[in-house]
Amino acid sequence: MHRFAISSLAAVAALATSGGLHAAGAADVSTPVYKAPVIPVVEEQSPWQIRVRALYVMPTDSGSVDQIPGSDLDYSDAVVPELDITYYFTKNWAAELILAVTPHDISGAGTIDALGKVGEVWLLPPTLTLQYHFTDFGAFKPYVGAGVNYTFFFDQSAKGAATDIDVKGAWGFALQAGFDYMIDEHWGFNVDVKKIFLEPDFDIDVAGAALNGKADLNPWLIGVGVTYRF
Repeated sequence: MHRFAISSLAAVAALATSGGLHAAGAADVSTPVYKAPVIPVVEEQSPWQIRVRALYVMPTDSGSVDQIPGSDLDYSDAVVPELDITYYFTKNWAAELILAVTPHDISGAGTIDALGKVGEVWLLPPTLTLQYHFTDFGAFKPYVGAGVNYTFFFDQSAKGAATDIDVKGAWGFALQAGFDYMIDEHWGFNVDVKKIFLEPDFDIDVAGAALNGKADLNPWLIGVGVTYRF
């Protein structure tokens, strides 16, 4: 009787042990857990950009005094610093505001060449352009633009035979082409060329005679500088 009880208990223990092992083995075979791929967060680039350039301003030597046939005018070139601010509406379309001041001498030419220098003026020519930026060339980012300009003339002084000079502020149109070569996402190198169509009127007093005319400045603006995209 005791042997039967002991045998029964041993059989129960063996079954329990076998079931436990089977349960443990079943627990080890787990269903794989699906993990969603990690999508990197791309930080949106700022729409603001600035450039600082060395600007070469080269007016066209042309103009006339209305009362003197064959008269012409010459203007000195200038090299000045320039700042522009750009805002991107999209990755391709942007608006740019150009700010600089430039000094120029005005001299007689043609039939009034003997007058020599007749005036000195400073120009503030803020120019606003709408630009299209090409984005399919990697770090090389060319663009073209067109816009409007209004030029203020200030700190004007008559020279030589002239006793008074007044160059009037005027509107003009602007065309533009250039490129940025980006070193990284923020810094780049810039080359820019603009043509401004600008022909202001002027009044001048020479030897007691009140004269007037048109200064056909129509300058080329050639800039080289640094770009920073925020």
